[in-house]
Amino acid sequence: MKFMKLGSKPDSLQTDGNIRYVATELATDFVVHVEDVKFYLHKFPLLSKSARLQKLVSSSNEGNGDEVHIHDIPGGSNAFEICAKFCYGMTVTLNAHNVIAARCAAEYLEMHETVEKGNLIYKVDVFMNSSIFRSWKDSIMALQTTKSLLPLSEELKLISHCIDAIASKASVDVSKVDWSYTYNRKKILEENGDNPTWNGVRNRMVPNDWWVEDLCELEIDLYKRVIVNIKGKGTISNEVIGEALKAYAYRRFPGSVKGVIQVDDVSKFHSVLDSIVWLLPAEKGSVSCSFLLKLLKVAISVDLGETAKGELVKRIGQQLEEASVNDLLIRARDGEATTYDVNIVQKIVVEFMTQDRDAETEMENDNEIREIRKPGIFSEASKLMVAKLVDSYLAEVAKDPNLPLLSFIGLAEMVSSFSRPAHDGLYRAIDTYLKGHPGINKSERKRICKLMDCKKLSADACLHAVQNERLPLRVVVQVLFFEQVRAAASSGSSTPDLPKAIKDLNCGSNGSSRSTTANTDEDWDAVASAEELRALRGELAALRLGNGAMHERNGDKASMSKMKGLIMSKKIFSKIWSRKAAQGENSGSDSTESLGSSNNLEETKYTPSRNGRHSVS
Repeated sequence: MKFMKLGSKPDSLQTDGNIRYVATELATDFVVHVEDVKFYLHKFPLLSKSARLQKLVSSSNEGNGDEVHIHDIPGGSNAFEICAKFCYGMTVTLNAHNVIAARCAAEYLEMHETVEKGNLIYKVDVFMNSSIFRSWKDSIMALQTTKSLLPLSEELKLISHCIDAIASKASVDVSKVDWSYTYNRKKILEENGDNPTWNGVRNRMVPNDWWVEDLCELEIDLYKRVIVNIKGKGTISNEVIGEALKAYAYRRFPGSVKGVIQVDDVSKFHSVLDSIVWLLPAEKGSVSCSFLLKLLKVAISVDLGETAKGELVKRIGQQLEEASVNDLLIRARDGEATTYDVNIVQKIVVEFMTQDRDAETEMENDNEIREIRKPGIFSEASKLMVAKLVDSYLAEVAKDPNLPLLSFIGLAEMVSSFSRPAHDGLYRAIDTYLKGHPGINKSERKRICKLMDCKKLSADACLHAVQNERLPLRVVVQVLFFEQVRAAASSGSSTPDLPKAIKDLNCGSNGSSRSTTANTDEDWDAVASAEELRALRGELAALRLGNGAMHERNGDKASMSKMKGLIMSKKIFSKIWSRKAAQGENSGSDSTESLGSSNNLEETKYTPSRNGRHSVS
């Protein structure tokens, strides 16, 4: 720390409680009241250097000219003591902790060069310009003291001088940084022996973000001004600015980024969060998506303004593919029915979709608006990552028994246009929801199952689905059917000759043939019975065994084995269909569970063409 000593006489100012006096043979003739402290001094040394004291004494001559009161001097009694000692020529030490207070007090007392040459204001200015503003840490410490000295510290431009000195230091090329700074991450690396060495001497490379931890000591209003000044110089990258904001946020509310918010601290978080959001660089990727989501969690917890939360949602949407499921698990506010805030995640996904709009309009010469098609700003890989992220997120929130079906379906349908090769993740989410919500009716069960495309389930997912007692029989049969089709295609065989009703169910037939009963669709949408699942499981096992045999035998034997499997499929499908038809003849339609009356039943048929509209492709 830089310091400067003023004066050469011994310090003879004594303290006795709230009384301070000069211990000399000459009796004091002047009393100055500063706050609750009385200074017993001599007029001549003080009045010879302070124009303000001269005025105060002159104006009080009619009363008691030997006693004046000062209540609003910046820095209080300690700052006045520095000025008084300077007037007596006593030794006084100036440093980064008291120099701003001394400067403001000297200004208040009007200790200018016009009163006496070499006065205190001049000497303090020389010290600050030659030492304080040239020192990295002294500039920061001096800036921290300015807040209690407002508004004079602002009027004298002391704050702006400190800020500019700090910003200039932070903006220099790292190769020219030869002063000390705080960098705990660097210290950790050295302790772990990760820094390179040469001939036993550590090669200390200055990191680009060497300055961020020292600035974390500043209060938010001063910190904000420093960062704005640094950004204005244009030499620091957006990534380093982002790292600085991250370090400051973690320092200012530790634990809050994990959702632990103390009620007593909520008010102070508002200004910090607002400022951090305002300071975020506009460029995508300047801060991580994970950090943005942590800020959003805190913003929701402390009920930050909608403007700031909306800005965070927008920025998160711009880089949503970088997020993880844990990042998106944002707790709902107290009093909400659900465990997690699914609505805010929907807003983030909507923002992602908005950013990827692939059309713009321009005005032609004839004042007609023409649509110009252009590719979305996100790559197919990014969209695939977001789709998988949403699937995994849905699998987590689906465990909440209070999650409404419409919230689940609404979020899943948002990414339905994003093509992905497999729907295993979506199937897992659907199965989790069905397991956690056993009370949903057949119509809701059918609706949620329409989200997935059975053709895009892996072999393992198909095996699980065929044994899943929570799925409607319609879905189980579809899974087995597409597994059969896939196996037939791989062996070069034709699609099995299934009963027409099964073909209508799986292949999109829109015919009006209804040879059984009006309750057929309801039977297929009901949960599969144990007997039906055993039959389908046996068929899938035989099919998988047939696939293994094809790789072991020659082509002719494999084909014959495959055909036997397909014939067996036909028999089992026919058996199930016949049983369903018989059940339909012996039971009437339940109006409370029916998907539609006989007039609109054709609309509710589950066909691949509709599946295409409702599934996540």
